[in-house]
Amino acid sequence: MRNILAVCTKELYTYFVSPIAYFVCIVFSAISGFLFQFFLRQASSNNGFGIGVMQSTFGIMSTILLFFTPVLTMKLFAEERKSGTIELLLTSPITDGQVVLGKFFASWALLIIMLAPTLVFPLLTQRFGPLDVGLIISGYLGLILISSCFLAFGLLMSSMSKNQIVAALTSFGFFIALWVIGAISDRGGTIGQFLKYLSFSEHFSGFSRGAIMIKDVVYYLSFTSVCLFGTFKSVESSKWR
Repeated sequence: MRNILAVCTKELYTYFVSPIAYFVCIVFSAISGFLFQFFLRQASSNNGFGIGVMQSTFGIMSTILLFFTPVLTMKLFAEERKSGTIELLLTSPITDGQVVLGKFFASWALLIIMLAPTLVFPLLTQRFGPLDVGLIISGYLGLILISSCFLAFGLLMSSMSKNQIVAALTSFGFFIALWVIGAISDRGGTIGQFLKYLSFSEHFSGFSRGAIMIKDVVYYLSFTSVCLFGTFKSVESSKWR
């Protein structure tokens, strides 16, 4: 655990000594805040309820994260491969699994820091009625879980590439494919149901409505675990290249 924490701390330090963390946090907060106030103004003009504002906000924030998470993960392994420091890291007294988990938790911690300013949004909706704590908890849980999938896959792509841009674009393209694949599932049939199960957006819709479904939690955790295992194998195999 100490080694994982050491890697995580080192990566967080690397994030914040460069403009990446500040840029991502500021731009994410600005876009989320702008869209939130748009939904809030709509609810105000239509005598709507705060619960609808937060449902819309959670939905749009999950989409925004799809664009931002590749930026957080693209350099984690790709930069070390390009600079040649990956060999030094992998020959240090630390296991490959600890390296992978340390880098993953660092990106996850930065993502939680990104989400922290948005906690003010639910408080601003109280003018439209009582705060639905269950909806807020499920919404943020959904954001954290879906982000873990984005980060784990982005980490996998970074471990397989020496180019940060390639890693980011590959991750982004994959996320888009699994995000819109739910539209194809409307055709029905066995294939349609299978595609619907693969869709990121289909599994998040319940969280944004305040419903925490076991199947959705299992999907996100399973996807994250598979990607982290793939990253571990990718890093392990690089020792023999």
